[in-house]
Amino acid sequence: MKMRLAEIAKALQVQSIDEWEQIIVTSVSFDTRTLRQGALFIPLVGEHDGHDYIQKAIENGAVATLWQDDHDKEADENASFPTLNVKNCLQALQDLAGYYLHKINPKVVAVTGSNGKTTTKDMIAAILKTQFNVQKTHANFNNHIGVPMTILGMEPNTEALVVEMGMDHFGELDKLSRLVEPDIAVITMIGEAHIEFFGTRDKIADAKMEITHGLKEDGVLIYNGDEPLLRQRAKMIEQAKYSFGSEKENDIQALNVVGDEHSTSFRVENWPEYNFVIHILGTYNVGNALAALSVGDHFRIPVEKMVEALSNFDLTKNRTQWIQGDQGEKILSDVYNSNPTAAKMVLRAFSRVKTNGRRFVVLGDMLELGDLSNQMHAELASVLNPDQVAEVFLCGKKVAALAESLTDKFSPARVHLYSANDKDELIQTLRKSIVADDIVMLKGSHGIHLEKVLEALRK
Repeated sequence: MKMRLAEIAKALQVQSIDEWEQIIVTSVSFDTRTLRQGALFIPLVGEHDGHDYIQKAIENGAVATLWQDDHDKEADENASFPTLNVKNCLQALQDLAGYYLHKINPKVVAVTGSNGKTTTKDMIAAILKTQFNVQKTHANFNNHIGVPMTILGMEPNTEALVVEMGMDHFGELDKLSRLVEPDIAVITMIGEAHIEFFGTRDKIADAKMEITHGLKEDGVLIYNGDEPLLRQRAKMIEQAKYSFGSEKENDIQALNVVGDEHSTSFRVENWPEYNFVIHILGTYNVGNALAALSVGDHFRIPVEKMVEALSNFDLTKNRTQWIQGDQGEKILSDVYNSNPTAAKMVLRAFSRVKTNGRRFVVLGDMLELGDLSNQMHAELASVLNPDQVAEVFLCGKKVAALAESLTDKFSPARVHLYSANDKDELIQTLRKSIVADDIVMLKGSHGIHLEKVLEALRK
């Protein structure tokens, strides 16, 4: 971005002064550790109060800052520094993002879903980049802070914005959707993620449909038509609908799906002469690809370009990513997050990967499952076959239910349970067991931090 501070003040309805016409803001930051020269600093109030870091922001190159009205400025040593007084810094961040979005005016594709939204975002961005200047959500900056930051990170020549949206409570997608006003809204699937806060999959589906609340009148909803909960709810919206999936009733249907440990190929009924290949483990990712193809089709991207884009798209780090271990073993890293649906899909795919060695599975707690936590952890035993998996390493408190459920299938020596604080012991035992021909899978909720296990195995 590039805006005069005076324009930002006007956008936030803050009184400006003449000197601010000469101050150019080239980025927005709420973190002094990553702040760049020319930034507007947003002192968000959370676990830490950003107002305590304004001096550090100035030292790191900030040219202006916001200041929340409920904070006392009498003793502020930076009283002469360009400061925009606002009622609430978070709301100001969101308001500024809305202003900048309307100023740049790209086509907006918003993506949500219990699983697959990050991969789908990456695929959509790759397809649209064949013809447009595209900005997409970095990593998974998909919440009430990340979405505005994604918007404000757009270059002035951005023609299409692909924004990922996450949620764990009612109302969150409603606000994000009304902020970005998508031209196309995509729902990948409904699973059990965050069921602690919703209670049922029906309510999760209701919350996911909030992505349509800001959908433009001439916008399009693209959704997983294999999911009855979405088919029912899609009928309720007035905008155009377009479904994808494996069932023939969908507007776009996958055929001839074939996968191995490195890639999946498939055909689409709409374009039978083309063979699509995605270089990622798991035939379940075909649904994400179909969603991306649906978006590309609505943007009138030639099929040939979509074939090439899907074959070469950049996948966000730690999403079913193969990594070489320090003993020569192959590691399937999927450590960013986990929920029952995703864990079962990845476990099934991993169990089919060909290997000359043995398969080791490392699973961490799946969080935010509420009263269903024990049941849903225990149910993972149904996709863990002792003929396919040599040993299972479990990390956390909640996975104890899975350990108990595995006693009927695995001998005690093949199931290892550790607390989240005992990762060093887990790592030592695992490293003593694996050899070069083995393959290892790691998956767990981000709060368990299995990335520490991954880093240890890579050294």
